[in-house]
Amino acid sequence: MNILLVRHGETAWNALGRFQGRTDVPLSPEGKRQAFELSQRLRDLPLTRVVASPLIRAHETAEIVARVHQLPVATDDRLIEISHGDWEGKFADDAWRTDPEILERYRTNPGRDDPAGPKAETLGSVFHRSWAGFEDATHGLGADDCVLIAAHDAVNRAILCQVLGLSTERVWSFRQAPATLNYLAGTSLQTLQVVRLNDYSHVSPLFADPVHVAL
Repeated sequence: MNILLVRHGETAWNALGRFQGRTDVPLSPEGKRQAFELSQRLRDLPLTRVVASPLIRAHETAEIVARVHQLPVATDDRLIEISHGDWEGKFADDAWRTDPEILERYRTNPGRDDPAGPKAETLGSVFHRSWAGFEDATHGLGADDCVLIAAHDAVNRAILCQVLGLSTERVWSFRQAPATLNYLAGTSLQTLQVVRLNDYSHVSPLFADPVHVAL
């Protein structure tokens, strides 16, 4: 099976450095451009299905790609972004002032029970639900079939960590740029290999990966 795990295109909040989480922020004009460039890169691939988070930024990214292949977009709530609780809409500097210990733990050495902000979801919860959604999105795929899954930074990291055998403490050990492409292949979920990780060459040149200060 072939799995294309992508992150949504950029939003205005991404560019500003605001925590988004479950807040339903749409793609910015730049984010739509990024999604279009992704669609052009994938236009000649034989996609079998397209699945997306229900949040508009991920769903619209998926729709832009799916339109080229004349495919519908299925929605799975388990692929929704991590909840940042009281941090949503705030800048990272605000979180450093109000909740430095929570943010320090989340950014440097997060365990499964550490929340992504006050009254927020834990990474352990994201690891559990996102993998269940990932399993269903890939269910029944044949050897030559290909699914595109459009999700979010934390969700993608959780899925990739589990494929790579990494703990939650290693969730920040790689990046997920806007509209990035991760390609996974294997005969089953247990034999998946990460063929491409954080490939954003369709969006921006090497060494130009944007680094956002908030998810």
